[in-house]
Amino acid sequence: MIFITARFRVLPEHADRWPEITAEFTAATRAEPGCLWFDWSRSLDDPTEYVLVEAFRDDQAGAEHVGSDHFRQARQTLPPHLAETPRIVNTTVPQDDWSELGEMAVPSRD
Repeated sequence: MIFITARFRVLPEHADRWPEITAEFTAATRAEPGCLWFDWSRSLDDPTEYVLVEAFRDDQAGAEHVGSDHFRQARQTLPPHLAETPRIVNTTVPQDDWSELGEMAVPSRD
């Protein structure tokens, strides 16, 4: 899978509305057949920072995402709300879902 984490620093006046601002883009991306997940989180230390964790089935699904109409539209509509160019980590991982964190295994609660 293609695993991507991106950091978005949003202008303070738009930070509280960022989930609303990105709602259409998020919904359209999650509806893509090759999207495994597309999840936003807000920093606990900096309320203007959002982190996007996303994964796509393979290179083709990633390319289809970047070539989609909603991605092209987001390239126009999202930057005016940002304080700086987003930062990204993009890698290929030989799995197709999350793995368990064995060091913090939760015992059965049955």
